Amino acid sequence: MSGNIELLNTTLAATRAADRAALIAYLPAGFPTVDGGVEAVKAVIAGGADIVEIGLPHSDPVLDGPVIQTADDIALRGGVRIADVMRTVREAHEATDVPILVMTYWNPIDRYGVERFTAELAEAGGAGCILPDLPVQESALWREHADKHGLATVFVVAPSSQDARLATITAAGSGFVYAASLMGVTGTRASVGAQAQDLVGRTRATTDLPVCVGLGVSNAAQAAEVAGFADGVIVGSAFVKAMLDAPDEAAGLAAVRSLAGELAEGVRKR
Repeated sequence: MSGNIELLNTTLAATRAADRAALIAYLPAGFPTVDGGVEAVKAVIAGGADIVEIGLPHSDPVLDGPVIQTADDIALRGGVRIADVMRTVREAHEATDVPILVMTYWNPIDRYGVERFTAELAEAGGAGCILPDLPVQESALWREHADKHGLATVFVVAPSSQDARLATITAAGSGFVYAASLMGVTGTRASVGAQAQDLVGRTRATTDLPVCVGLGVSNAAQAAEVAGFADGVIVGSAFVKAMLDAPDEAAGLAAVRSLAGELAEGVRKR
């Protein structure tokens, strides 16, 4: 069964045609529970998210800040497994027909098996993977299986990436490019920073792929600012914090749906 890279491509093409950025939401699988995580994804989509990234909880994250680490710890203590990640992708996609990607570090895929992981993600209706710690020069095996199964390979670029390195990364990727707005880990911040706009411009000089910005966006004003120069606005920690701060699951679902609505309005005010 083929994955949904084409759905991802057409979604990003449609937002570009509408002269706006896409809103891309991140939520970890298994948080606060597996069932609750599925409902949270549905809630952000109902609020206005165009694309969703499902995080595969990891015990030793590189890119994730304290908010997402807290959610990952809750999920891992709850016994979340890769099968639960696939279930989250499947149920969220079937319920919404929105592109769903998985964001994961490389070690879980390596241990699980690349062929097994890509085949199961495609069967679940996934659109691809974001792989923040997989070096491009070591990605041939992954890309071979991802291409075979119709999955996007999204690499992360950073403000420190030199132009030649950007060209190497974007030539190997598909779907979109994830541009980290700053050097550091995920988390809400008072300002996204000028580095992000410079990085988007330098990245666009190397590729026709959409360039989507993550790290630091937490409110409608920041979303509008980033939407002014990027093809997509990626928000994760703000959604997770809304769930963590809620007194119960129902309130958490209402909070993330409301936040998605505010952010969706923001990306339309580019």
